[in-house]
Amino acid sequence: MEIVIVGGIAAGMSVAAKAVRTNKEAVVTVIEKEKFVSFGACGLPYYLGNQFDDQNEMFARTPEQMRKTGINILLEHEVTAVDFATKTVTMTDLTTGETKSKVYDRLMLATGAQPIVPPIPGIDASNVYTITKPGPVAELKARLPEFQNVVVIGGGFIGVEVADQLAIQGKKVHLIEADTAIMGGPFDPEFSAKLQTAVEAEGVVIHLEERAQTFVTTDGVVTSVKTDKGEYPADVVIVAVGFRPNTGFLKGQLEMLGNGAIVIDAYGRTSVEDVFAAGDCATVPHRLAGNVYLPLATVANKMGRIIGTNIAVAKEEMEAFAGALGSSAIKAGEYEAASTGLTEKQAQNLGLDYKTTCIETNNHSNYYTVQEKIMIKLVYDAKTHVLYGAQLFGKNETVLRATGLTTAIHAGMTTKELGFVDYAYAPPFASTWEAINVAANTAK
Repeated sequence: MEIVIVGGIAAGMSVAAKAVRTNKEAVVTVIEKEKFVSFGACGLPYYLGNQFDDQNEMFARTPEQMRKTGINILLEHEVTAVDFATKTVTMTDLTTGETKSKVYDRLMLATGAQPIVPPIPGIDASNVYTITKPGPVAELKARLPEFQNVVVIGGGFIGVEVADQLAIQGKKVHLIEADTAIMGGPFDPEFSAKLQTAVEAEGVVIHLEERAQTFVTTDGVVTSVKTDKGEYPADVVIVAVGFRPNTGFLKGQLEMLGNGAIVIDAYGRTSVEDVFAAGDCATVPHRLAGNVYLPLATVANKMGRIIGTNIAVAKEEMEAFAGALGSSAIKAGEYEAASTGLTEKQAQNLGLDYKTTCIETNNHSNYYTVQEKIMIKLVYDAKTHVLYGAQLFGKNETVLRATGLTTAIHAGMTTKELGFVDYAYAPPFASTWEAINVAANTAK
């Protein structure tokens, strides 16, 4: 069996690693346009923030290590077309310009996504960066000592993480967000407001409902950013306004969402026979919300492992993915926050009959040092009290509590059950009534 995998970063390499273990007779080939594989871009904001200095920490495996397991890896090769009728992949060798082709029995598409680069005048200046690849970010990090005024465009995960990390280093940071709140996707407004306060406490100036219109340049270098409401000095501009699936070369050949994400089922199969997809180029089966676009590394790796089995076995042996919950977390200054399952906005958009509760409670016993408040919001079914979603905000020990809430949502527990789960207790870690119990017991 010839298994061809297009893309070798997260989902692609997970598929390859599992497939060679599952079917010893299969010939597994990974085609990757970069010079590397298995790169974790989630670490880039923290590398930029000097939380660590060795970029190699972000690589799970080297190409040499993967080749030793029996995987064929073609680096610096870009797939330009797929003929699904003849099961043929066409690619270009980026080092020689030569066009090549390869026939497959089963195909995995893990082409990832590319950062959205809005058509703002001046965006092609030499001091405008996106935070996606190791090379440009290493260059940005080396140049940081010469930069003082930073403008970040976008208030999602990358924008907030980068702004926070650079403010900690003493940079003057302006964050421009077109929406009414930062982190408005995974969090409801009350949590976005808390995150904004936490980031502002580090010195970041946040501009909401404001759009960048022009990057003012001199000799190809941005000197300021003009928005529809003001103008801000800029020694460097970081653009982080979202991602678009790398699927343009497949347009019209597969079922896709409006943004170009390839639609898959619970087995990772696309609308074309013997073709699978996962990662930032594809949808994700969500336990509560159906097929959604959810570009998260955790889901990419899990779907990759599932598909690594399915692509290498007979149909009757294939395994279904249990479904994601969109669980995510972020650090903002001295605080941390997490979201899992459905937010209130998502529950409303899905037309669910839901209720919510939102409380602040203590992280551990009051007589143990440095007691802190944790804010917890639960979204649950109005009649059955089955838990749909949870959000948390606080200092130490907050995000790890989301693990318990994710498990409860995954299992379909009710708030009544959750209120009496027997969580571990000791004064340094919790109260006799754990914070999760307390939140659940306020659900009426």
